[in-house]
Amino acid sequence: MDLGSTGEAVAARFLLDKGHQILTMNYRCRIGEIDIISADRGVVVFCEVKTRASDAKGQPFESVTRKKQQTLRRCAEHFLLAQYHELRTCRFDVISIRCNSRGRPDITHLENAF
Repeated sequence: MDLGSTGEAVAARFLLDKGHQILTMNYRCRIGEIDIISADRGVVVFCEVKTRASDAKGQPFESVTRKKQQTLRRCAEHFLLAQYHELRTCRFDVISIRCNSRGRPDITHLENAF
């Protein structure tokens, strides 16, 4: 398993532990991909996961650019219309995972990141 897939699995477990229900992972449409889609107290959560082995290139969440945010918004709209046939209350989160010196993940969860 590569670093990205491992990070997504860690993020999914983290969200489950916070009480989220995982709706789907790696949702793909013609526009792009969303790493994790979950439900949190009636809100659909679209979550981008960024994992890095070190912080040499900055914090993982810093790589979620404006262009990536636009793509995620368009993918989310596609998901909502395909699954629910309407727009629903939703939010966009970023989970940033960095491996620390002890080999354990440092997790930063940015709710309503954009």
